[in-house]
Amino acid sequence: MVRVTSMAMASLLSHITSLSLPLKPHLFLFSHSPKPTRTLSFSTPAISQNPDRNVPSSFNEDIGPYLSCSMPHNNRRLKVAVLLSGGVDSSVALRLLHAAGHSCTAFYLKIWFQEGFENFWSECPWEEDLNYAKAVCNQVDVPLEVVHLTDEYWENVVSYIIEQYRCGRTPNPDILCNTRIKFGVFIDAISSMEFDFVASGHYAKVVHPSGDQIHKDSALELSQDTVKDQTYFLSHLSQDQLKRLIFPLGCLSKDKVRKLAMEFDLPNKERKDSQGICFLGKIRFSDFIGRHIGEKEGVILEAETGDFLGKHRGFWFYTIGQRQGLRLPGGPWYVVEKDVKNNVVFVSRNYFSVDKRRRLFHVASLKWLQGLPPNQMSQLQCKVRHGPGFCNCTIIIEHGEDGNEDVAVVHLSEDDQGLAAGQFVAFYQGRTCLGSGVILESWDDQGFSVCAKALENARMEDKSLLGKPVKIKVKPETVATESCQLDGMVLSNQRPCKLST
Repeated sequence: MVRVTSMAMASLLSHITSLSLPLKPHLFLFSHSPKPTRTLSFSTPAISQNPDRNVPSSFNEDIGPYLSCSMPHNNRRLKVAVLLSGGVDSSVALRLLHAAGHSCTAFYLKIWFQEGFENFWSECPWEEDLNYAKAVCNQVDVPLEVVHLTDEYWENVVSYIIEQYRCGRTPNPDILCNTRIKFGVFIDAISSMEFDFVASGHYAKVVHPSGDQIHKDSALELSQDTVKDQTYFLSHLSQDQLKRLIFPLGCLSKDKVRKLAMEFDLPNKERKDSQGICFLGKIRFSDFIGRHIGEKEGVILEAETGDFLGKHRGFWFYTIGQRQGLRLPGGPWYVVEKDVKNNVVFVSRNYFSVDKRRRLFHVASLKWLQGLPPNQMSQLQCKVRHGPGFCNCTIIIEHGEDGNEDVAVVHLSEDDQGLAAGQFVAFYQGRTCLGSGVILESWDDQGFSVCAKALENARMEDKSLLGKPVKIKVKPETVATESCQLDGMVLSNQRPCKLST
């Protein structure tokens, strides 16, 4: 039984409202709905008696410039709740705020998903993360609380991801975690504690209005480090959430953060950055999906010919643009389409050919950080995945009728073959992030074409009539492409759009 260890923790709201799973998955409706009453449990880990709790004497720089672009326009001492993961970024964010004289309380969110997952529990890194978080707080005597959000994380993020993969889509766990957990359930839980702001180690900037313009909206802007920038993962927040946030690393490059970690002599100063999806630990994503959805044998067909090339374990193990894991000779082969109803995966070696343009797609579950769509819809940029690449785009809003939600039609200025239903697309105007939405299944006639024969073979009830897989002829030339990360997982080789400047 976890014990609440302070009067402040005992005063938590007993009722928490969190985001429910969409009732209409095809439309990806993200809506608020009341949840059963639940009191979050907190615990305070033991703090060792460390006599050296001050900024190291070697650190003699002025803190002000590091925080100049990320703090509100006032000089008062703030009370800040700092999300501490045990990594270098959040640790430096904490130390900068502390060194600047703000009153900080650190919170470690324990969001492991299922303790009964037979049982990779021993390989879960959360205990190591928590130990690092304790050591960082020990140095400067910052209180640390552990917030137990296992059930909330499972209900609002992990179960949704499983259901989306079951439907053939590619959701983004990090965006959902930020929206629903870190800056959703957690902020609701501490609302009675009178913190001025919640801070984290994200690479992004929140520009708050000055004191005499407090009624105006806050804005989410690109960080100084455009390679590490994480506004994509924050693009689905609401204005109410944004107003509560500060990101102390918004003015800094990753290299500078590493140098500050050394100057602060942080216990985790040489720790590597975490990769992949936060709740999986050392579990492979394919193993996780297989454990919860299972396997179902299906066929792999060539999109241009309908030829039967091989078999797969289930369409949910594949996403559009995927290259790895197909195990077909004569490649590279890419996943270009999926038939969810018939459990068929279509592949092609002509993924980047000029006749396979994909420049138009539809987006639902639109959320604008300023509450309304931008006035100018024709000179925008967008990201369809995390990374420094932007594409110029134009948006046309199709207003829903009879209570249906609005849908945006997005026209890209350049080809992008790696668009997959379920992915988020974030919209920008200059350095300002405007908001985001979720890519739908519907495409126009510019999408990747699957031939009539391939569609006919996919609908065939008895796939044994396809006979044995054809012998694949090796192509005389191979197309050199660049590896790209999709939402934290290397899934495909995709042609990047132009980089931001």
